[in-house]
Amino acid sequence: MKFFTCSVIMSVFLQVCSQNPLRYWTLLPNILVVEVNGSLGQQPLSCLGSPQEGTRKDDKSQGIIWRKNGVVEEQRGNSYLVQLEESLGGGNYTCHREDGSLVNHTVVLIQEDQTERRKILVKTDQEDYLTCLAQNYNGEFHCSWTWNRNRVGKVALIQVGRISNDSDAQCSVDVSTQRWTCSSGQSNFSCSVDEHGHRISCRDEQHCPYAEEIQQIYVTLYVRTEQFLVENYSKQFYLAEIVKPDMVRISEVNTSMIEWSYPSSWSSPYSYFPLTFQISQFRRGCKGCDNPCTESKPAKTLMVHFTDVCQFKVKHKAKAVCVRAKDALCNSQWSEWSHLRLRRNNKNKHRQNDKQG
Repeated sequence: MKFFTCSVIMSVFLQVCSQNPLRYWTLLPNILVVEVNGSLGQQPLSCLGSPQEGTRKDDKSQGIIWRKNGVVEEQRGNSYLVQLEESLGGGNYTCHREDGSLVNHTVVLIQEDQTERRKILVKTDQEDYLTCLAQNYNGEFHCSWTWNRNRVGKVALIQVGRISNDSDAQCSVDVSTQRWTCSSGQSNFSCSVDEHGHRISCRDEQHCPYAEEIQQIYVTLYVRTEQFLVENYSKQFYLAEIVKPDMVRISEVNTSMIEWSYPSSWSSPYSYFPLTFQISQFRRGCKGCDNPCTESKPAKTLMVHFTDVCQFKVKHKAKAVCVRAKDALCNSQWSEWSHLRLRRNNKNKHRQNDKQG
């Protein structure tokens, strides 16, 4: 009876160990991701190739010393068992000869089961982890994110490509760990991480702005913390879905006419990439407003289409004008408002004062 009980306990223990880690894979050379479910488990590492090779090279493997984050471990030899418990177990594992010289190293990153609550990034106001925008159709775009204040980390891997039946893009990073390239048979992307680590800028080197965009772009971002936790976040889109023009430049032609120009960053020719403009006219000022274009109530709002010179005759009583733009051919985002306070009102006041004098 006791033998049966022990057998059951041993069977359960082996089953738990076999279930954790759930799986593991190589993120980049010498970087191993281990997905865990919170239970006890072990992940084997090897210094001189596979554990089997190490046992055949007793003279070389017996003297191997292991360190975790620089601290010497009790385990010796070619094989090392990483102890997994909850989200613990990640670290920089190095193996050395008896004289202290480095033989090999593996960074183990822990990824919790997807059912667990994400901790590293937080959602934006749009209820998304990644916010991606493009200024035009030239093939460039930017994606930004917000770190959890208690889990600030850094980018571990960027994967970018076009969704197709082709195999996943092969991605690599330069020695600065700031510039990434991802290439496949369907696309060739280059990306860079900004110095603050909360935004990437990417460009599709094979993109043609005048051709129909058939395949969506996918972005997968792996981020890690100093505690060796890793999470991945993904987004898919067409450039037409994320394009947002820069602000237009407004100026006053005369006392009744204003004009503005297409953003210098917008794709050309403008006849092929037309913009729709929204114009709001205001009869009253907005003292103390952070943004008069959104915090004041306009007297009149119009939609206009221009592909060349953008001029507009404003109402006689208008004191200020706001203009913004969006792609005329798709349901994309509006640009930020551009605000112009009309100078003619000041001139009229001076004239009235001169008459009264």
